[in-house]
Amino acid sequence: MKKEIAFQKRIGEEAPYFELPDQNGVLHSLLEYRGKKVLLYFYPKDMTKGCTLEAQCFRDHEKELSEKGLVIVGISTDSVASHKKFSEKESLNFTLLSDEKKKVVNQYGVWKQKTLYGKTYMGVVRESFLLDEKGTLIKHYQKVDPLTHPAEVLKDVEKLD
Repeated sequence: MKKEIAFQKRIGEEAPYFELPDQNGVLHSLLEYRGKKVLLYFYPKDMTKGCTLEAQCFRDHEKELSEKGLVIVGISTDSVASHKKFSEKESLNFTLLSDEKKKVVNQYGVWKQKTLYGKTYMGVVRESFLLDEKGTLIKHYQKVDPLTHPAEVLKDVEKLD
């Protein structure tokens, strides 16, 4: 809980910098997105029900979001190979970044203790961060609903115009 509160206080500040490989092994840095609004959406695992649904919804709304100047970037701790398979299987039209070393998920405070069937473990929680054209954090989405999140983001991006 302390990490969530600490991160919320960073709204209005520059987003933490990172470099990660995409589903094709190409390295991306946060700096390359300057001049564009960016949604960094963190998700637990490729090929799982909720993560697939969220990715499909972003895929289906990508045109509307990109027309508003928004770039969608998905991030999880899955491997480049897993992202490649997921991206191809679901015909994703946006970038997926691999954070196998868990550096970025820790920077953004989304690597947290979770509980499933009475067992606790560490994992990525489904949260997103909206950045403006200067790389400033302008919104932190917590407790994201995979089905409605793209529409929620679109509404928020439309308010920025």
